[in-house]
Amino acid sequence: MNAPVAELTIKDFASDQEVRWCPGCGDYAILKTVQKTLPELGVARENQVFVSGIGCSSRFPYYMDTYGFHTIHGRAPSFATGIKLANPDLDVWVITGDGDGLSIGGNHMVHLLRRNVNLQLLLFNNEIYGLTKGQYSPTSKVGTSSPSTPHGSIDMPLKPCSFALGCGAKFVARSIDTEAKHLGPMLKRAHSHKGASFVEIYQNCPVYNDGIFDDIKEKKTAAETRLVLEHGEPLIFGAEKNKGLILNPKTLALEIVVLGEGGASIEDIVVHDETNKVLAQLLANLKLPDFPEPIGVIYCDPSAPDFTGEVYDQRVLVREGKEKPDLNALLRTGHTWTVD
Repeated sequence: MNAPVAELTIKDFASDQEVRWCPGCGDYAILKTVQKTLPELGVARENQVFVSGIGCSSRFPYYMDTYGFHTIHGRAPSFATGIKLANPDLDVWVITGDGDGLSIGGNHMVHLLRRNVNLQLLLFNNEIYGLTKGQYSPTSKVGTSSPSTPHGSIDMPLKPCSFALGCGAKFVARSIDTEAKHLGPMLKRAHSHKGASFVEIYQNCPVYNDGIFDDIKEKKTAAETRLVLEHGEPLIFGAEKNKGLILNPKTLALEIVVLGEGGASIEDIVVHDETNKVLAQLLANLKLPDFPEPIGVIYCDPSAPDFTGEVYDQRVLVREGKEKPDLNALLRTGHTWTVD
């Protein structure tokens, strides 16, 4: 039986290491929100583990006064899976970026999500490679000018939430680095989900991709550019809350309507159902300038089995009815050799 957890504060989760990100980096805001949220989860520090790969975001474990692993490029999901299987009681958080997680680490992320390993994966998306001096990344927009694409990127960008859903993720959400009042609750929801939780966080890189999410972050434009998701609530947006999304029955695509125009009423607006994967796929593909971008829980399936629990349950079943193992007998089974 676990002992009661001592009351913790944000200071308990801040390490003694100097935080060394560029001034104005969105990682600072994410770090503070995580440190502020953890005391509210009621989990002891010694049961918290932060695992990262390579990149600006991957310095995260140094700044947390918890256990942590700064691993190799793209392999944080594999290390995290091993940690969780070795000790299911640990609370495991994976910190990665759009380059580390979706380029060299894409294959590793696929298997973590499809297996539904019970941990939280936070993907910091700044649509650029920050640590290695501003090359374009898998999420960079078409036309992005960078040292590796001086004439503009021609690659179609990968959409992280669509990718996660395609991998079989059972919890997919999106938030914003400086929106602590939104990001905090998203972290809590991810933590409460039993299985792999994927949270994309729009994160500003002030040096190599400054302002890439300004239209979504700025208060003056946010009402028109954000679609704030609430389970059971209609998908409406706009400064006057007079715009919404309907499903075209012919094209099976989402379309924007203005309430009161063309006979459109609130009854026509799609109601968000975070358990509906088809709707989640439609929402995950919405991008500016054609649509407002969804913020919140896009998809959640709490009924899916947790990989960690399944592994341990299988181990118990395999052992049932078998004799107590004898290591000495096992070592002497089969061919043996005598060494003079």
